[in-house]
Amino acid sequence: MSTKYQFLFFDLDHTLWDFEKNSIATLEVLYTDKKLAEKGIDSFADFQVVYHDINDKLWDRFRKGFLSREDLRWKRMWQTLIHYKIFNEVLAKEMSERYLEILPEQKIVFPFAKDLLQYCTEKNYELHMITNGFELTQHQKLKNADLSIYFDQMITSEMALSMKPQKEIFEYALAKTGAKATNSLMIGDALDIDILGAQRVGMDQVYFNPKNIPHEQKPTFEINCLSDLMKLI
Repeated sequence: MSTKYQFLFFDLDHTLWDFEKNSIATLEVLYTDKKLAEKGIDSFADFQVVYHDINDKLWDRFRKGFLSREDLRWKRMWQTLIHYKIFNEVLAKEMSERYLEILPEQKIVFPFAKDLLQYCTEKNYELHMITNGFELTQHQKLKNADLSIYFDQMITSEMALSMKPQKEIFEYALAKTGAKATNSLMIGDALDIDILGAQRVGMDQVYFNPKNIPHEQKPTFEINCLSDLMKLI
């Protein structure tokens, strides 16, 4: 166990739980069940790209306080349908509800995710999570992917009344877990959310960058595979 770190704080989506693959699998079910091809959406590949682009933009607005949680949930489907000139609000809300039912049932995690968590557990690190995702959905994801056994606390934006990268959610997480910024490490995939937020409270960070995206930021550590973290701590 590292003599410097005692507490490890993980992000969930795009860090341990493969959001992109799980979301595509969920959207494929929706595409079939709602017979979207018959409604004029000819290509599933195009549909999922359009949805994820809209979802990313609305999540950014949500994090900045310009969009409510409920509006985010259904308007990402609504705007996707509008892109294809399908003006059906009822369908959008049905798709939103079904998406949130199916998504947390998916179980795909990044390579070495469970190996890493088992390693950290055996090394007696205290493992916690800090996530902006919806609380119920995140708990379901952890449980269904067999990840919940590794974590003590899940700190959500709903619980903390704050969202990454705001420093308040990190301060809340430190207070709730009894950790200090100086003996904690944040592991996440988003430079402007996980890494920036941790930096704001003086917490060291690990930037998980599996696609080797170029950037000019300076996180404490950077890894391309979760197995690399086992070499650092």
